[in-house]
Amino acid sequence: MNVLITGGAGFVGSHVSDALIEEGHNVILLDNLSGTDSKKPTYLNARATLIVGDVRDKKLIAELVSKVDVVFHFAAKVGIAQSNYQIKEFVGNNCVGTAELLEAIVGVQKRPKLIVAASNTSYGEGLYACTKCNAEFHPAIRSQSDVNEHGMDPICPKCSSKAKPIPTKEDTPLDTNSIYALTKKFQEETALMIGRMYEFPVIALKFFNIFGPRQSLSNPYTGVSAIFTSRIKNDNPVVIYEDGKQTRDFIYIKDVVRACIMAMKESAINYEVINIGSGKPTTIYDLAKILYSILGKEERIEISNIYRKGDIRHCIADISKANLMLGWKPETDFELGIREMLEWAQKEKAEDRFEQAQNELRDKKLI
Repeated sequence: MNVLITGGAGFVGSHVSDALIEEGHNVILLDNLSGTDSKKPTYLNARATLIVGDVRDKKLIAELVSKVDVVFHFAAKVGIAQSNYQIKEFVGNNCVGTAELLEAIVGVQKRPKLIVAASNTSYGEGLYACTKCNAEFHPAIRSQSDVNEHGMDPICPKCSSKAKPIPTKEDTPLDTNSIYALTKKFQEETALMIGRMYEFPVIALKFFNIFGPRQSLSNPYTGVSAIFTSRIKNDNPVVIYEDGKQTRDFIYIKDVVRACIMAMKESAINYEVINIGSGKPTTIYDLAKILYSILGKEERIEISNIYRKGDIRHCIADISKANLMLGWKPETDFELGIREMLEWAQKEKAEDRFEQAQNELRDKKLI
């Protein structure tokens, strides 16, 4: 098949490209290279065709869509906190770019299958259970006053008891907590709506916290595993917001790639939203300790106890739907994945820009 990957030179796109080429597909990568400092990454597969351009280029995207059977839409500007003060930039890249892609698909005679990279950030907080009330609930995003009054963890809205985070299902209402999350919600919902309307297949894979080789070590707004790795490589202490007990659902890139390829081949999941995560919580503090342990360096972990506006406390994937409808489940052990990521990272340049990013957040009064 002929496959187009928007954002194809990036972290996820390049790995999916490798897998598709290995299976014998023809792959076109569309990327403006903004995530790679305007340079063509050395890791790109030589058998992929790279088009340096923007998904918002109406003529270009229409031409490319007319040539392919499948589109993976990964093009997006990433950065949760950053998005809240670069609003136009994020809406332009993520919303306008998706709109141009959808118009191009609607405009061709043979419409390709579309697989959209959705995000767990569109849930906001995950689901919780109160044992005292024997009830599940989906809390609103915490405010500074909530944290001041009740502590870091959300409380039951009925009895004010501390609640336990539980796996978050795909039918959980979306409650965005940042401009980035809002744009990812737009991508997901708009693609599914237009797909149903014009009867071309669309699938939204809702990715949780992806980590692995090729994730930028010099972007302070990317995944926390890469940010921590960059700090450690530069002999700077790892700084943790809140108390370090907040959890994330880390999923290794190889497992994400398998999900993408399986979704491309499966026709029974059209118009579905499917969580792609590990289904297991890992605290941010434990992540830092594991990184230090594997790298063999003395721990320098600073717990700031600072709440960053819009941050979630817990959100863990319920992956039963992925297993049932796609036959997918994660296969890579978390620590093994971290070891593979660090083996790659040891050879890579890592420019630590964390303090610059933190100062920007202070200036914008987001921490």
